[in-house]
Amino acid sequence: MSRVAKKPIAVAKGVELDIQADRVGVKGPKGNLSIAKPEGIEVKVQDGVATLSTNDVELVPLTGTLRSIVANMVKGVSEGFERKLELVGVGYRASMQGKDLNLSLGFSHPVLFPAPEGITIATPSQTEIVVSGADRQQVGEVAAKIRGFRPPEPYKGKGVKYAGENIIRKEAKKA
Repeated sequence: MSRVAKKPIAVAKGVELDIQADRVGVKGPKGNLSIAKPEGIEVKVQDGVATLSTNDVELVPLTGTLRSIVANMVKGVSEGFERKLELVGVGYRASMQGKDLNLSLGFSHPVLFPAPEGITIATPSQTEIVVSGADRQQVGEVAAKIRGFRPPEPYKGKGVKYAGENIIRKEAKKA
């Protein structure tokens, strides 16, 4: 068995695991998530701790992957996940218009990004964006899409970057 698959998952209070033959569902205060489960993998819950196991050698790597995904689902429905983005550049601004994110990124037009279902986008200031939700994969994907509108460039560092991201700078051309 892989090392990751052997680790037990601590199920927080208020979180329920719904284990079926082909699915694992997690229900909590921040929402409901579910994932397909292969036939040869068993999920057991005892005393607030979930464990995964398999007897099929070919399913061992998939068991570790499924354990990580279920652990992220348990954390997501209890605490939630968030990614912070920063806008760097003169005139770069972000604001919310209802459920849509309005970005001014130096283009001739504003960029409107609708928030997908299950994702909350907030703008604490004009140069900060906070993407939050219960599904870790979806939060990361939405943050990457927003960053993709204007990734940071290596000369001045202008663009949309993750909070704490280090942009490797290049030296400008010399005459």
